[in-house]
Amino acid sequence: MSGHSKWSTIKRKKAKADAARGRVFTRLIKEITVAARMGGGDENSNPRLRSAMTAARAANMPVANIEKAIKRGTGELPGVVYEEIVYEGYGPGGAALYMETLTDNKNRTVAELRHLLSKYGGSLGENGSVAWMFNKRGVIVVPSQGTTEDDLMMATLDAGVEDIENEDEVFRLSCEPSALESVKKALEETGIPYESAEIAMEPTNTVKLEGKQAEAMLKLMDALEEHDDMQNVSSNFDIDEALIEELS
Repeated sequence: MSGHSKWSTIKRKKAKADAARGRVFTRLIKEITVAARMGGGDENSNPRLRSAMTAARAANMPVANIEKAIKRGTGELPGVVYEEIVYEGYGPGGAALYMETLTDNKNRTVAELRHLLSKYGGSLGENGSVAWMFNKRGVIVVPSQGTTEDDLMMATLDAGVEDIENEDEVFRLSCEPSALESVKKALEETGIPYESAEIAMEPTNTVKLEGKQAEAMLKLMDALEEHDDMQNVSSNFDIDEALIEELS
């Protein structure tokens, strides 16, 4: 799907530091807890929980951690209550930012996000200020090793896949959010492994950034990704591949 978030591609190209593993676990534990609280602790009847558990297993999270997060969500164990809050804003050059968070203290979170945005030349916006620039899409990332585009088309077309894009070492499948579970099931039934599957916010248009603005935007996105309460951040910026390599 042309125009999809450049950041999603950049993240896959970045080397994953060991220090980031703890942040990944923290995010996944929050998501599992909230999913279990909202839809129950049975992954077979709770698609959101099933997706979170799949991501946790892919990240090699210990089973005990997953089970504890589920029990905190269902109330079997005491734990923090997280609130889902979406923040919207702008980065350098007017690039739109759609930030999905899980927090136990919204006052702290909004203050910290406002500080980060200001530090890198951005600003926090009102609710609805940029949401209209994005569409919700189901996005599945499949390793390209051992799989062809034809294989994926045959396996998922009837399940609802609308587009398949080859991105270096992975294929990126997109569909309507309502078709995400059926596409995942189709891949599982045909034995094709997938790296991730999620509902993502895809930009309807992009803003080209260059020079200092591009550099500041990448630093801002890194800082937002590292924030403990951030679950997902989407943007509509576009940057030349050569510049990405230079700055990475």
